[in-house]
Amino acid sequence: MANVTVIGAQWGDEGKGKIVDWLASRADAVVRFQGGHNAGHTLVVGDQVYKLSLLPSGIVTGTLSVIGNGVVLDPWHFRDEVAKLKGQGVDVNPQNLQVAENAPLILPFHRDLDALREDASGAGKIGTTRRGIGPAYEDKVGRRAIRVCDLAHLDDLGPQLDRICAHHDALRVGFGQPPIDRERLIGELREIAGFILPYSKPVWRTLNEAKKQGKRILFEGAQGVLLDVDHGTYPFVTSSNTVSGTAASGSGLGPSAAGFVLGIVKAYTTRVGSGPFPTELEDETGQRLGERGHEFGTVTGRKRRCGWFDAVLTRQSCAISGVTGIALTKVDVLDGMETVKICTGYRLRGEVLDYFPSHAADQALVEPIYEEMEGWSGTTAGARSWADLPAQAIKYIQRVQELIETPVALVSTSPEREDTILVRDPFAD
Repeated sequence: MANVTVIGAQWGDEGKGKIVDWLASRADAVVRFQGGHNAGHTLVVGDQVYKLSLLPSGIVTGTLSVIGNGVVLDPWHFRDEVAKLKGQGVDVNPQNLQVAENAPLILPFHRDLDALREDASGAGKIGTTRRGIGPAYEDKVGRRAIRVCDLAHLDDLGPQLDRICAHHDALRVGFGQPPIDRERLIGELREIAGFILPYSKPVWRTLNEAKKQGKRILFEGAQGVLLDVDHGTYPFVTSSNTVSGTAASGSGLGPSAAGFVLGIVKAYTTRVGSGPFPTELEDETGQRLGERGHEFGTVTGRKRRCGWFDAVLTRQSCAISGVTGIALTKVDVLDGMETVKICTGYRLRGEVLDYFPSHAADQALVEPIYEEMEGWSGTTAGARSWADLPAQAIKYIQRVQELIETPVALVSTSPEREDTILVRDPFAD
């Protein structure tokens, strides 16, 4: 049986949480491999709603859940999210939740720097969640990060503190802020270490052993390909690689472990924060999509920008991330529309493009070329088979997969776990 890697194929918020939860019940391990606690995943199981932003979605089903080395970990948020889930009756313990001992930590001064930069950036504001994700990744590649394993060696932290304070104190002075209080930081780390360290493991060993035993591993991506630091709408991107290939480097397994790559795709397009958005609708239709789709960020509560489905961007994402099949979500939001549109290309300075250009100036100028289709009056909400779908909705789904050159593997018709049409089983490939 194949492993499965789940990634968002748009700008995030595609409904990955439900799909991962649906797959997790059949997996032996679920792994987060990049990002931080800026990734909001909402799971609806019966009448219970779980909102996760750091922990792998498999934790709700009791599946072994792993936070890989590619994730940046805020230890205080980790503690709070574990406590919240326990309060909802979920069993969370070091046997079913492991954290990579070499994962970098998000520290208070990372959050400070994130907010200070955003406030000072004016028109150049990125639209971060101000949670310290980017600055923590910067320290990782700058070789000055404090990692989970350092919590067991706080008395030996002096040289690392010298490096990290030399960098951050200079930045803080530039923003009119006092230097890092080293004694206070050490005290905070000592306080949280006792909670984090029982979960700390060499997770690469855990996962390689699972692989040897033929167990099913589900890799859970955060954000979406269009927010990838290399392949997304730079600079309006996240600070990590969100493509499927990161499942290998962010977990400690080789690239062959990725297995079936399932791209989660919303039946329309949304985006949170700043950056280009060719099909954005700033009219009643965009408002309707947002209201019917409940388009507010799980983590930030920010209202999402909404627009028609962009087949060009999604085709590009699927190609870059090697998507095997897609899970199409929120088709029910389009129910009742007289007509629906799909972006099939762009016009840029008189030229027709079938891809999204890399430069921000070109991205801002592209004009979408639309194909219009008849909508459907029936409902798709709660459908669990093709027979339950209106004929025109089926035509829409078929047209989407033709345009993005990637087959549909699943169709999600509501936030409920069981309201899913299975076309191709990712775990059976």
